[in-house]
Amino acid sequence: MATTTTMPAAAETATAAKPTTFAAALNTAMSDAMEREASVCVFGEDVGTLGGVFRITDGLTQRFGKGRCFDTPLAESGIAGMAMGMAMNGMRPVIEMQFDAFAYPALEQIFSHIAKTANRSRGRVRLPMVIRIPYGGGVGGVEHHCDSSEAYYAHTPGLKIYTPATVSDAYLMLREAIDSPDPVVFFEPKKLYWTKESVDLSALRNQYETAAEDPSAQAAGVGAEGRAVVVREGSDVSFISYGPSVSTALKAADAAAEDGISAEVLDLRSIVPFDDAALAATVAKTGRAIVISEAQGFVSVAAEIVARIQERSFHSLSSPVKRVTGFDIPYPSPKLEEHHLPSVDRILDALDELQWED
Repeated sequence: MATTTTMPAAAETATAAKPTTFAAALNTAMSDAMEREASVCVFGEDVGTLGGVFRITDGLTQRFGKGRCFDTPLAESGIAGMAMGMAMNGMRPVIEMQFDAFAYPALEQIFSHIAKTANRSRGRVRLPMVIRIPYGGGVGGVEHHCDSSEAYYAHTPGLKIYTPATVSDAYLMLREAIDSPDPVVFFEPKKLYWTKESVDLSALRNQYETAAEDPSAQAAGVGAEGRAVVVREGSDVSFISYGPSVSTALKAADAAAEDGISAEVLDLRSIVPFDDAALAATVAKTGRAIVISEAQGFVSVAAEIVARIQERSFHSLSSPVKRVTGFDIPYPSPKLEEHHLPSVDRILDALDELQWED
């Protein structure tokens, strides 16, 4: 059973720490992985010469050559299928789908073949590949550019689902995804690409690579797979979130503190595998929970989280669990997205609706 962990504070204390963007952390993670392992290659639409729509792959072609970072035709199904074939034959492809909804033409390859190959072959054929998907709203995009499609993939056995919420995790989790022997769908919150933290990427590299060589590292709590992190301690209510909504949950926790309510914030990080132990621990501690996610609420990851709390932690609850999610509508126009996405005000409204009297 996975347990809650807190990442080592090397990035915060290292003397070489400097303001670093989420995008730069992802770029460095791919570069370091390509430098360390010749089987790692990167491809997708416009990722080569242009460096990707969001410049996440900037400079990789220049550094490693067109054979290891290259552009593909505008054919997501073909991108996924080619990556699968390469993974079956010893490569570690990292593919970019450019935008969340652009990946839908590749769902047949991903769901019917990539997700099922290990099971179909009884483990004889593994697919070490990463499907990078920029996702979520908050960037003023239109439909087909701002979907939160994680539930589709999480519902499909055979796929791992990661979504970092911090610059440090962007680096560490992408390195872990690239090293995984099984396919990882790596969701990158677009609105976080240009956020900054003071980190030392060299220290993170040494931390990750040292842990990767230590067989006991996972047991010691190093790694994000199936491990949630309490990013803010609290005692009255748990805000449970992942990816782009974690920063919103933290802001809401600050606002709640002004009213004397102590909110704990749990960043799930890994949706599949899921950290049930961390979820149960935070609910047992606070007795109340609000699940926060940008995706539509109906048949969602947020709905699954609520179900798990109900099934495993019912007797810890002092109030029914609340959800603050996107509305069950197609993604709205840029002028309306602030009303659609979870906000501090909507979270505080949900907080007021919790049962506070015994």
